[in-house]
Amino acid sequence: MFKYGVALKSLWFKECIRFLRIWVQTLVPPAITMSLYFVIFGNLIGSRIGDMGGFSYMEFIVPGLIMMSVITNSYSNVASSFYSTKFQKSIEELLVAPVPNYIIVLGYMGGGMTRGMLVGLIVTCVSLLFVDIQIHNIFVIIATVILTSAVFALGGLINAIYANSFDDISIIPTFILTPLTYLGGVFYSITLLPEFWQGVSQVNPIIYMVNAFRYGFLGVSDVDLTVAFGVLLLFITALFILALTLIKKGVGLRH
Repeated sequence: MFKYGVALKSLWFKECIRFLRIWVQTLVPPAITMSLYFVIFGNLIGSRIGDMGGFSYMEFIVPGLIMMSVITNSYSNVASSFYSTKFQKSIEELLVAPVPNYIIVLGYMGGGMTRGMLVGLIVTCVSLLFVDIQIHNIFVIIATVILTSAVFALGGLINAIYANSFDDISIIPTFILTPLTYLGGVFYSITLLPEFWQGVSQVNPIIYMVNAFRYGFLGVSDVDLTVAFGVLLLFITALFILALTLIKKGVGLRH
């Protein structure tokens, strides 16, 4: 690992510089979008909904909205960046370089995680304009945001590996990621659902990420924290191994 530290740092920094160079497109829009969520769902609709789980509706949805921005940006950063490398035919330079495949995966993964967490921090700062944020357990917050950004950075990488066009990059976020996110307990507690749909909701992995993150802020969760972190670690392990296997076999990379 340390032997290839320079390669890992170079690839990671390249990914960070890529999105920081166009920060108006990568960092500002999520802040504006989340501000609209805070205004519409928090102030306008939230005042009519009342309390949820013993907290004001605005306090309840803030952790979910922060996590939603982390998920979206971690995923999209790696998906667009890695596919651009394929499209420009510069991926061959990485594949023939004396660098292990796991360094390539970690480099792109690190760039996606950095953008996701940076956007999450920006959205957190924006939320302070609307609500006083309380912190119940800072360690749970940090652990959850790191692990979640890792999961979706890896997901974005796998999407880019399989993608054959720029349109393919938007299919997964549009038809899978967005529905799972909105049905992942961002705007409601799954305890409000009928028993059958509570069981169905527990199949959605985002439920565990949002609730673990919410516990870090409010101290309440609809799922067991041990199970939530177990799900996160399981997904990271499975997706990392899958990404390594795909790159090793040259799936979508060699023609």
